[in-house]
Amino acid sequence: MNKTVVIDVVGLSSSLIGEHTPFLKGYIARKNMVNIQPVLPAVTTSAQSTYLTGKWPSATGIVGNGWYDHADCEIKFWKQSNKLVGGEKIWEKAKKEDPSFTCAKMFWWYNMYSTADYAVTPRPNYLADGRKMPDCYSQPAELRDILQEKLGTFPLFQFWGPGANIKSTQWIADASILTDELYDPTLTLIYLPHLDYCLQKFGPDLSLIHKELNEIDEVIKKLVMFYEGRGAGIVILSEYGISPVHNPIHINRIFRKKDMLNIRIERGLELLDAGASKAFVVADHQIAHVYVNDKSVEDEVRALLEKVPGIELVLNKEEQKPYHIDHERSGDFVIMADKDSWFTYYFWQDDAKAPDFARCVDIHKKPGYDPVEMFMSSKLRAGYKLLKKKAGFRYVMDVIPLDAALIKGSHGRIGVEKEYQPVLISDMQFGSDELAPTEIFDVLWSVLKYEAKEQAL
Repeated sequence: MNKTVVIDVVGLSSSLIGEHTPFLKGYIARKNMVNIQPVLPAVTTSAQSTYLTGKWPSATGIVGNGWYDHADCEIKFWKQSNKLVGGEKIWEKAKKEDPSFTCAKMFWWYNMYSTADYAVTPRPNYLADGRKMPDCYSQPAELRDILQEKLGTFPLFQFWGPGANIKSTQWIADASILTDELYDPTLTLIYLPHLDYCLQKFGPDLSLIHKELNEIDEVIKKLVMFYEGRGAGIVILSEYGISPVHNPIHINRIFRKKDMLNIRIERGLELLDAGASKAFVVADHQIAHVYVNDKSVEDEVRALLEKVPGIELVLNKEEQKPYHIDHERSGDFVIMADKDSWFTYYFWQDDAKAPDFARCVDIHKKPGYDPVEMFMSSKLRAGYKLLKKKAGFRYVMDVIPLDAALIKGSHGRIGVEKEYQPVLISDMQFGSDELAPTEIFDVLWSVLKYEAKEQAL
C-alpha cells in the first residue's frame, strides 16, 4: 500500500486560507480542495470516528465528545479507549489486505487500546497530593520515553486551557516525524489542534488570529515537506470549521427553574446530580443531548425546548434517525443551536455557589464541554498559584472565569455556510464540490491504494 499521512488541521475552513497562510495557499493551488458536509455533531470525536470507519454516529456510537452513561449514572467526557468506537477502522481493513501494513495515530482521539501499531495521546499524571503533571501515553510504551527524551515533556498545559499555544502543536508535529523515522508506518494520522483555541476565543476574525494562522501554516509546511521527501501520499483535512457566535444558551438553568434538576449542596457549593434529576442537558458546543429520567415530563421538556430562542432543531429518538445520530448513548432529545448560538453546561444560578471545578481547567469533572477554560480571570492570581506549586504547597488553579459571553466562535451544527465547512485537500479529482463525511473513509482508502489521481468520487 501507498505510504500515506493524514494531517488533521482542527478548525480549518476556506475562510481562513489566504495571505496569512502563504504555504497552504500555494499548496492548494497545486492540489484539489473540496468541502466536507459536517457530521452531526460536528465535534472532534464524532467526526474522527466517522472519517476512520465510514460510518455515522448511529453506528460508531460516538454521539459527541461526551454523553450520559445510564449504567453508572454519570456524565463522562473525553473517554480514551478505542473500544468505544463501533465499526471497522481503516487500518484494520488495510491489515487484512496487507499484513505488513502499520498505522501510527498521533493524538487523534480514542487512541488507547486500539489495534493501531503506534499511538501517542495526552495522559497527565495525577499525583497523590492533588497535582496534575504533564505527560503522555504511548503504544509501545517505550515510544513515550524516546519522544520525551528528545523533545522534552509533552506540553500538556499548552495543549488546552488558557495557556494553549503553538508549542503543543509543534510538539505533536515533531513527535510524528520522529515516530516516522523510527518505525516508517504505512499510515500516519496527525492531529494539529492549534486553531481550535483562537477560533473559539475570537471567532474567524483574521485581524485577531493572523499570528496563529501563520504559526499553523509553518507547521503544515514542515510536515508536508518531510512527508513529500518520504514519498507519502498527503491528505490535509479538518473535522469542522468554526463560525461566529454571540449567544450562549443555558438549558440546565431553564430546567432548574422548572424543578427538573436535582442539585446537591456540598461545602456550600452546588453540584448537578444527573442520576436523580428528572431531566438535564449534556452540552457539547452547538449540540446537546437532553436526557429524561422521568418520562412523565417528556412532553413538558420538549415544549420547553421548542420555546427557547436560539434552538434550531429538537429531535426525539425517532427524529434522530434521518440525522444518523440515533443510538443508545444519544439523548432522549438531541438539540442543535442556530448559527449564532451555543450551549453551556452551567446549572447554578449564583456564581458564588458554582462548584469549585467550574473555575478550573477540569475536562472530566464538568458535566459538559466548557470552552471558557481557554480564558484566564486573573494572571496575577495564576502567578500566585504557580508560586505555591513551586513551593510545594497544595493549591487549586481556580483562574477560569464564568462568563460564557467571552466565546466568539463555535461548531457542532450542520447546515453551516460553505466558508465555514471543513475541507479536504489532496491530489484526488472530485466529481463535486462537497463530500459527505462518510466518504472521507473512501478518499483515504483510495490514497492508500494508489488510486488518488485516477479515481474521482
